[in-house]
Amino acid sequence: MTRLTRIAASLVLVGAAAVLASCGRPTDKARAPAASAGPIVERPGPVRWNAATSAFELNGAPLKTVKLWTFDGSTDGFTALGSKITPAPGSGIAVTIADPTIRSPKGLNVPGGQYPLVLVRLTRTAPAAVWDGALYYSTATHPETINFLGKPLYGANPKVGETTTLVYDMSRLAVGGPDWVQSTIDQIRFDVEDKPGGGFLIRQIAIAENPDPAALGAVAAPAAAPATPAPKS
Repeated sequence: MTRLTRIAASLVLVGAAAVLASCGRPTDKARAPAASAGPIVERPGPVRWNAATSAFELNGAPLKTVKLWTFDGSTDGFTALGSKITPAPGSGIAVTIADPTIRSPKGLNVPGGQYPLVLVRLTRTAPAAVWDGALYYSTATHPETINFLGKPLYGANPKVGETTTLVYDMSRLAVGGPDWVQSTIDQIRFDVEDKPGGGFLIRQIAIAENPDPAALGAVAAPAAAPATPAPKS
């Protein structure tokens, strides 16, 4: 047998051994694909966060903010009562709800008449039983109370994994009339949900001007209740 013949025979034996060794192994097609992080699922609305400019926009126009919290490695002075609140990796604050109350720092000194919008951009990370979304506030003349509160016109009750911007027009309170616009705001309090167990990533919070009140007017007032027919005689 020549030297070339011996080399060829050896290669055939090596190939056969490789084929036998591969028997019973899963093929690449059978392997589970590696998990990949998907894009943020953001609910559309009139107010959006522009990551490129680090600013909120109303229908594409930048909003002037008197307060803007982005929580870059910090809670920025926000505190929770019973709930776990910690800086999230990257940015934002992670909140696990035990008690719904989340408060800003005191001493905001915000003229409510000039800055009626409160914006809360968040992502739900865990479900819970009862959504709330009430926004309370305190001034020099009154503390937090159920007599003065706002409810979001847009963005309420996101699904798990959904990012949304809650838009509060505090010039039209759910309860309290024109109190916000007649006051200097000392502190705000955001109640996420009524029962424990939910989880959220709060990405940004802002207090801003409203240069275009008509842009939010379509949903500002609740629909009128249908008239009750008169009883038949």
